[in-house]
Amino acid sequence: MARSVPERDAACAIAQAAAVVGDWWSLLLVRETARGHHRFDVLQEELGISRKVLTERLAHLVQAEVLEKVPYQSGPVRYEYRLTASGRGLLPVLLSMQDWADRWLLGDGSLSGTADEESAETRRVADLVGERLPRLELPGHRDSEPLDPVADAAATVLFCYPATGRPGPLPDDWADIPGAIGCTLENRLFRDAYDDFRAAGAEVRGVSTQRPDEQRVFAVEEGIPFTLLSDVDLRLAAALRLPVFRVGQALRLKRAVVVVDRERVVRQARFPVTDIPGAVHEALTVARRVAAGSRGATP
Repeated sequence: MARSVPERDAACAIAQAAAVVGDWWSLLLVRETARGHHRFDVLQEELGISRKVLTERLAHLVQAEVLEKVPYQSGPVRYEYRLTASGRGLLPVLLSMQDWADRWLLGDGSLSGTADEESAETRRVADLVGERLPRLELPGHRDSEPLDPVADAAATVLFCYPATGRPGPLPDDWADIPGAIGCTLENRLFRDAYDDFRAAGAEVRGVSTQRPDEQRVFAVEEGIPFTLLSDVDLRLAAALRLPVFRVGQALRLKRAVVVVDRERVVRQARFPVTDIPGAVHEALTVARRVAAGSRGATP
């Protein structure tokens, strides 16, 4: 149900935004559509919401141009609900809320680029196994053409990391944040094992929230043979609800490794990553298994 903004708050952008997405269900609908759930029945099942309330909230978000209705069948016409450019602009808001809750409500309030094995973040990443990555595109470091994070390969290894030190600069207290350092090492280890991944039929892609031009400088200096993807708009992070942390006025991805098969299904999700060489070796082992299964399924 739409809310009206009091006259005294007509010029307040916070009040205007709250009138559109300040409702519990509205925020969760943005979350679910970002995760790739677009159809009415699927949204109802994921959220456990009544049909009446769901109908009202969807109509409100369409009217506010946060969602758009896209027909996916005729006779009778049925619609999917997809984020507009305005709706995608809310993804950093959702990830900021997630970070705040992970730190202050579900955590002990400390700033960290990692998490405990028993944390809510760890359970959330573990639950990705079996989920399907929705179709989306991210800019790569080589050119301006956006790319699908899932490569045309039997398996795709997506390793997420906070930020590399070059071209920098990193925040002054970067080295004091648990889990923040090690991004250059991780890239180098995947680089050195890249031929093994390719021989297994797998592709590797690194993901951070750094800009593509920053990633390009690093990739050239380090001789990175695979694509680095920029999740600067947090589309992948929102789709998978990846753990993030805020530092230097930016949201950074916490270190995680996800292996996806050709059908976009998550086959392995590792978080936290405390042993970087071990995580690279594990990703190669899983990628080999996934690729071998893919070849075995080919007629």
